[in-house]
Amino acid sequence: MRFVLKHPEQADVEKIESLDSVKGTFTQAGQFQVIIGNDVDLFYNDFADVSGIEGTSKETVKDLAKSNQNALQRLMSNLAEIFSPLIPALITGGLILGFRNILEGVQIQMLGQKIVDGALAFTQNGAPIYNTIVDVSQFWSGVNHFLWLIGEAIFHFLPVGITWSITRKMGTTQILGIVLGITLVSPQLMNAYGVAGAESINTWNFGFAEVQMIGYQAQVLPAMMAGFVLVYLERFFKKVIPNAVSMVFVPLLSIIPAVLVAHVILGPIGWTIGAWISDVVYAGLTSQLRVLFAAIFGFFYSPLVITGLHHMTNAIDLQLTADFGGTLLWPMIAFSNIAQGSAVLGIYLLHRGDKKEEQVSIPAIISAYLGVTEPAMFGINMKYRYPFIAAMIGSSIAAVVSVGLGLMANSIGVGGLPGFLSFNADRWLLFGLIALIAMVVPATLTYMYGKRVEGNE
Repeated sequence: MRFVLKHPEQADVEKIESLDSVKGTFTQAGQFQVIIGNDVDLFYNDFADVSGIEGTSKETVKDLAKSNQNALQRLMSNLAEIFSPLIPALITGGLILGFRNILEGVQIQMLGQKIVDGALAFTQNGAPIYNTIVDVSQFWSGVNHFLWLIGEAIFHFLPVGITWSITRKMGTTQILGIVLGITLVSPQLMNAYGVAGAESINTWNFGFAEVQMIGYQAQVLPAMMAGFVLVYLERFFKKVIPNAVSMVFVPLLSIIPAVLVAHVILGPIGWTIGAWISDVVYAGLTSQLRVLFAAIFGFFYSPLVITGLHHMTNAIDLQLTADFGGTLLWPMIAFSNIAQGSAVLGIYLLHRGDKKEEQVSIPAIISAYLGVTEPAMFGINMKYRYPFIAAMIGSSIAAVVSVGLGLMANSIGVGGLPGFLSFNADRWLLFGLIALIAMVVPATLTYMYGKRVEGNE
């Protein structure tokens, strides 16, 4: 049950949580949320009958909740609502990339040594190069080639999804957002991945000025900036153009300047800023201070989830993937999810037999191991506090090991234990070992500290 309270401090959390029907409470994004479980619909109907208060839509609740948020929280909420509709596609793309890497990137000795131009292939060091699955199977070669159709649509044409999502979120014309996104990745433009090595780049020649015809495939910031320009142009023209002709002139006068500004000003600026951000993060993850960077990020990622600031990492991950072919940041997020679930596991072991708590803890463990940590954090870990700290410690240690050993994901994927699918197959064992750290450390710390605290009560 989600409530937007005018006076959140007046909620009697202790009495609410003492109710048999309540599994816990937490406050997030300006909403006071009460965990009920599978019977929430029945509880809602009873609550509405007794209180005389009718509910409203989830989107309306989100809008009302923003009155309880500060400016930074509102900004983060808006960013989250822009990227949330894209996550299913991004996860699908990550899984496809992982599967394609198994097909084309993993050498399998039993498939024999690779032959190039009639001769056995060797590395520069003289080691034999073995065939991959696509080298010996036409069927899997065709599957691999076909799957790139979907992978390319998701990642190379990501700006289309971003500009659409912005117009959807801001309540303006969604098809114009789609059109704007397509103009950023049009086949007429030079692919962003080919700019660095290009001998020449075509231009639009306006006589007094020339604009390079460069695409923004997989670029996040140029698409976001262009999308917001389109939104505010459309809002402006809707106010000043009479309704009788608005259907004709509002779309026309909105899309043309938005596309022009996107390619002349915002595209280059956004690309540069995005490159700076990814360079700084990548430098932090690969420099001599990478262990310190990883320790800090791994430790504080869970608190970021509470504030909503963690949604910023989606844009950074996507930028890293576009610029460096993978991300060192996302694996730490997967391990943080596992750590939160493992801290709940420690509480479960500590309180075995508490049926009411098990109704929350068991689903929370499963959920966290599958990448959704809110039930674990708000239902159990923050309630007792020390499991939350134990999870942060375990996450930090796992992050240090991950970055120290250079564990890079191909892209954003399914969080938690299924995250191994976002890595090349030769990195699965390493992922599993680090995941084991993220499981054992929080569960052990939680259990041992809990045993000590509760034993002294």
